[in-house]
Amino acid sequence: MNKAVFLDRDGTIIKDRGYIKDVKDVVFYPSAFDCLKKLQNHFLLFIVTNQPGVSKGIIKVTDVEKIHIYILQKLIEHGINIKEIYCCTHNKEEQCSCRKPGTFFIDSAKNKYSIDIESSFIIGDHPSDVQLAIYSKASGIYLLTGHGKKHYHEINDQVRQTIRICSNLKSATQMILKSINNQ
Repeated sequence: MNKAVFLDRDGTIIKDRGYIKDVKDVVFYPSAFDCLKKLQNHFLLFIVTNQPGVSKGIIKVTDVEKIHIYILQKLIEHGINIKEIYCCTHNKEEQCSCRKPGTFFIDSAKNKYSIDIESSFIIGDHPSDVQLAIYSKASGIYLLTGHGKKHYHEINDQVRQTIRICSNLKSATQMILKSINNQ
């Protein structure tokens, strides 16, 4: 069985700049490339993102696709292999099964790539990311980048006891690598 790291997109790998329509608005966090290189030595990497701007009519599916192609190209240029980008384009009101914290994409990856979810990590800057980790039985890491500080108060004490909270992707990566080296 493989282990994986499922990463949120905005606020985790790239800066959260609202509904991104153009590649010129994609700004990677400075440590993102180094972190992902280190993680891929031990894990399959995936991006799982909610992009409700499509459902709201703010951005188009083609905008999201262009952004994802650009992100993948930049990551490949740095020797990073993202197995898949899973993207939900629905808004909360649609109550779809693919929107985080729903486990649809995690379940899909688990089956397609033979992933041991309990040995895997989900990293993001929204409460839905850590809820996804809990629902999936993966290890959840909540980042204080992006919207992390803004939404921190939404995470209740019970959830805080089951996840890790890190200042950024770099500290999350260090924590993950330390934990696997101690096994």
